[in-house]
Amino acid sequence: MNGKGAARWRAGRNCLLAASVAWLAAGCATGPTANPKDPIEPLNREVFKINDAVDRTVLRPVAQVYADYVPSPIRTAIDNAFSNVSDVYSAVNNLLQGKPTRAAEDTMRVAINSVLGIGGLIDIATPAGLPKYKEDFGQTLGVWGVPAGAYLVLPLFGPSTVRDTAGMLVDRQIDPSAYLDPVWLRNTLFGVRVVNTRASLLGASGLIEMAALDKYAFMRDAYLQRREYQIYDGNPPESDDTVPASPPPDATQENQALPTSPVQIPGNIGNFRLR
Repeated sequence: MNGKGAARWRAGRNCLLAASVAWLAAGCATGPTANPKDPIEPLNREVFKINDAVDRTVLRPVAQVYADYVPSPIRTAIDNAFSNVSDVYSAVNNLLQGKPTRAAEDTMRVAINSVLGIGGLIDIATPAGLPKYKEDFGQTLGVWGVPAGAYLVLPLFGPSTVRDTAGMLVDRQIDPSAYLDPVWLRNTLFGVRVVNTRASLLGASGLIEMAALDKYAFMRDAYLQRREYQIYDGNPPESDDTVPASPPPDATQENQALPTSPVQIPGNIGNFRLR
């Protein structure tokens, strides 16, 4: 099988797996005393502990060194480049969600920043008045009515749901960096993305450590609430069990026009979900 054939086969396999996993979400069993949104909480908590240990011993120290020694303009350029890539699958997902105007704006952002912004290193589109959106296939599935399914904590990837895990597999197929050759370049860029994004969350992780009595529950509830706001573009329907008093930080702005850069990329780092 040649390279193109193998790539098509992998893409088809992952898309089929994603669709199957997403629609299985409705069938997740829950015990009589379990949190209905977190039926496998004991297992999730164990994975959370492992992720947290990896973050504390590896990711966070590396990210701190990166933040201390890499000049801010370079970090901003890296943020902008990955943000430019994220506009590609944001455009696709806006189109799939029936938002052609947003999809066109995303496409224009990619064109302008890629050409005038030196491959996306400089964000030209935002000062020019083109809004920034952050859409992914997990949100698209939610817009289509696919239930979220059970809350999951994925090894190394962190908070998710059955639906968002399926969406993450599809997003990977749309990500241009997934097809870069040689492999060492692709892996290097992935590593830079992980460290750069974790560095941007250093302040947030410190606040969580100080504020949360139960860090696991805090992360779970914040993640689920934030995803709900993202799916409904900041205007989720009220429910009997959870009616948030105010939107989670940055949730409303993320799925409406985002006026500033940098932007978080899809994916997770440890127990810190990045979407």
